[in-house]
Amino acid sequence: MTHITIYHNPACGTSRNVLALIRNSGEDPTVIEYLKTPPDRATLERLIAAMGVPVRDVLRQKGSPYDELGLGDPKWTDAQLIDFMLQHPILINRPIVVTPLGTRLCRPSEVVLDILPQPQQGAFAKEDGEAVVDAKGQRVDKS
Repeated sequence: MTHITIYHNPACGTSRNVLALIRNSGEDPTVIEYLKTPPDRATLERLIAAMGVPVRDVLRQKGSPYDELGLGDPKWTDAQLIDFMLQHPILINRPIVVTPLGTRLCRPSEVVLDILPQPQQGAFAKEDGEAVVDAKGQRVDKS
């Protein structure tokens, strides 16, 4: 078993799908419900750096106070945006997954397949029925 951590929101379908894909690879990840146990500043900064994405890419707009707080305004610095995420954890987009192969914001949920150390152990379909992995554990080609 490898050490895998998922920053998870059980109310989010994408997050549930990602957790199920991790488990479909035979792994039992550490699950952090980040709305109940938000990361501290150092952890959030480390996650963002490990993903190699701009801070704004980690901000969740839908279902959050993003518009109310005017976070689309370019005046906000990265440090200020992180302050907002720490004050309002719902602003942290999810799920974020950390594995020995990398750290990713797994949207869409199939992104997690790129960083899982173990192959899928069987077929997998998202909650909406969309096939992601076939019976042989191979990613379904959507082209």
